[in-house]
Amino acid sequence: MTASTFLFATGIENSYPTINGGRTRIDEMEKCGHYTLWKTDFDLLDEIGSRYLRYGPPIHTTWLGPGRYDWDFSDLTFGELNRRNVVPIVDLCHFGVPDWIGDFQNPDFPELFAGYAQAFAERFPWVQLYTPVNEMFVCAAFSAAYGWWNEQLASDQAFVTALKHIVKANVLAMGMILDVRADAIFIQSESSEHFHPDCPNAIPFAEFYNARRFLPLDLNYSRRVDSDMFIYLMDNGMSREEYEFFMRANLKRHCIMGNDYYVTNEHLVSANGHSSASDEVFGYAEITRQYHDRYRLPVMHTETNVKEGPSGDEAVKWLWKEWSNVLRVRNSGVPMIGFTWYSLTDQVDWDTALREENGTVNPLGLYDLDRNIRAVGRSYRQLIHDWCQVLPAQSICLQLPITEPRDFDEPFARRARTSMKWICERTPSEPLMPS
Repeated sequence: MTASTFLFATGIENSYPTINGGRTRIDEMEKCGHYTLWKTDFDLLDEIGSRYLRYGPPIHTTWLGPGRYDWDFSDLTFGELNRRNVVPIVDLCHFGVPDWIGDFQNPDFPELFAGYAQAFAERFPWVQLYTPVNEMFVCAAFSAAYGWWNEQLASDQAFVTALKHIVKANVLAMGMILDVRADAIFIQSESSEHFHPDCPNAIPFAEFYNARRFLPLDLNYSRRVDSDMFIYLMDNGMSREEYEFFMRANLKRHCIMGNDYYVTNEHLVSANGHSSASDEVFGYAEITRQYHDRYRLPVMHTETNVKEGPSGDEAVKWLWKEWSNVLRVRNSGVPMIGFTWYSLTDQVDWDTALREENGTVNPLGLYDLDRNIRAVGRSYRQLIHDWCQVLPAQSICLQLPITEPRDFDEPFARRARTSMKWICERTPSEPLMPS
């Protein structure tokens, strides 16, 4: 039957940006052992009771060129997820592109990526939930504003160029996926940020940064940007035609606003415009309210974690703090549909934001890299057990039309897809790509 329950999710960390001028690729699935232990990793989902997995194929080894793909690993892994009736939330671009694309300054990337997204959807038609491009703001900022990844540039013009290409790629991919599966649902995984001034002279910088943080979702959801941001975009290389493309895309109705929150997502801004981590000031609930007030979409908490420290309970405390924030948001009337501890296993070198290849294991997962459960994994398992039957009973008004993999070919699922296709054809937006 169609699932409408709360989505308790985790994820396989699959970042793959390049550093050192493109000479070194940081492949987290390789560093965390997923390529060899993927069956074990899927077993762990059963152990903690999660049936929703943020997951995606490694773009740099799957997408070999225009119209050329190597689906071998994806066929194995997604075939197994289908067999287990796990619902994947598929991210197709996670902080990097194949070597032949170059980087996010390449103007051909959006249209080419849309073709890749279409090819994936055609090969795995039972997949319904997508995050086409993961954390668009972080991807553009780290690659083209901070100079850390991929093109390793640090200017407003480079940032706007990366941003417009990344968001256009996301929008075009949504359109192509909808052509294949009309009832596809897009769960953006976007970093939720806030900037606090540390003195009166820092207020203009904080206001600018707090406006800029909304740019990816404004463009993605066809929301006209604030006047200062419009000038910023125009001054740094976005044309009026490019801007109007985003304004007429009109795909918001297919989306859930997924937002990520870490202790590093709030920033302290100084009078010279420099920012540093402020630790948690407002917290997830307040910042999510800001984003929800702006976009008025259902919300999913799509990423959080914290390092397990010397006392062994740091991550457990953070899990319950974030969960309490989720309940607070939900009880205030915001439609919350899911929560995610990211990721399933520990990660490697995120203490330097993947800028250095040191092989440092970051104890952030529900399991360590030997696949032994951590204290936070036991707590998350208990949380899922305690709450999975309680939350759906609180409301019958918001029901997600999610079709489980095992039900893809059932008559009711076929009818749902046909109905959604008819609705989309009756309310078309302008073509996103030339015919």
